[in-house]
Amino acid sequence: MNLTRAWINLRYFQEIRDKWLIQKENTLIQEQRNEGHIMPWRSLPYPCVPIAEIQSCRIELVLTADIIRSARYKKGEKNKSEACMKVAVDAMGGDFGPEVIIAGAVDASREFDLDIVLVGNESIIQDAINKFDLNNARVGIVNASEAIGMGEGLLSFRKKKKSSILVGTQLIKDREADAFVSTGNTGAVVYISRRVLGALDGVERPALSLLVPSLKGKTLLTDVGANVNCKPQHLVQFAIMGHIFMENVMDIKKPRVALMSIGEEGGKGNDLTREVYARLEASHLNFVGNVEGKDLYSGKADVIISDGFTGNIALKTTEGVFDNFARMARTEIMKNIFAKVGFLLMKRHLKKVYKKIDYAEYGGAHLLGLNGVCIIGHGRSNPVAVKNAVKMARDYVANKIQEKIQNELLKFKPAFINQKG
Repeated sequence: MNLTRAWINLRYFQEIRDKWLIQKENTLIQEQRNEGHIMPWRSLPYPCVPIAEIQSCRIELVLTADIIRSARYKKGEKNKSEACMKVAVDAMGGDFGPEVIIAGAVDASREFDLDIVLVGNESIIQDAINKFDLNNARVGIVNASEAIGMGEGLLSFRKKKKSSILVGTQLIKDREADAFVSTGNTGAVVYISRRVLGALDGVERPALSLLVPSLKGKTLLTDVGANVNCKPQHLVQFAIMGHIFMENVMDIKKPRVALMSIGEEGGKGNDLTREVYARLEASHLNFVGNVEGKDLYSGKADVIISDGFTGNIALKTTEGVFDNFARMARTEIMKNIFAKVGFLLMKRHLKKVYKKIDYAEYGGAHLLGLNGVCIIGHGRSNPVAVKNAVKMARDYVANKIQEKIQNELLKFKPAFINQKG
């Protein structure tokens, strides 16, 4: 695509130069014939032709489906600026089919000035993408003949060598993309990205981390589903990475770190939480003790750590509470005219509250500690959620999140980070 535009620009300026040289030659000939009684072109520091002449020879690049289908990105090319950043998007993920993913990806390309690489079955993507207006959007396709379903397990992850998730993460490793976004099988994305990209030095297991709204700003939950069975050193590493993230990215000095448990007292919980509690209490982190599930959105801590099993259940529980509360409220409001009037008066403010807790506004969860930027969105993601997931990927790449975490990790004592449990 870029080579095509460069070639068109070159031809455009060549035509301007040729017209200027011809005009100059004609002017000199006329001056000789008319004994100098003709007004020459005004002297300028660069070749110039009248505006009408420029417009008559202008060439427009029309973005067609054939050009998009043939768009391929140069291997080994690494983008340094946000303007030419490339984000690979798994077009085969999600519960609602490729059209929803493509709609969000196209909107993200147009709104955030990004190059989008749709990864998946080329013919399916091509049929879907023809339904969209691609004006001012830069979208390419990388073929991946296989897809991993939501219900498939580890055997499929290993067997399908041409899955969209494997091809997408490989693009990051080959430096053909800066980040990867998927709303597909979470287990597959975690397993494959860890195998292809690896983890940062000092990190045994990357953690799926999600920023959620709270009464005092935002709280980072980690892990929310990537590591079901954890050891004490894994949760300690999650705490360190969460501390670094909130301090360097969210600009919170000495972020408060808490451990999710069944009670606020240090002696409560299972063997894992009690061991982690003791280690964090002896660390240099700003550890504020245990928190319970009710404290996820209270703002008592800036970082809340747990194993992936506990964190995922807590997160899904709150999502269910929000969704069902909205349905129950809607049912009650429709029963009474006074309730309807009250709702209309509060509608604008309720929308602001809903926007704060809507998962679509946050895009997805980040694999913290992975040697590359990988965003995992909700399977129920709509185009808005996909667009915001791409935006999150762009922000993480632009702010060099992985490099900051790696540099800060090196400052911690290796014995503390990797102390076996």
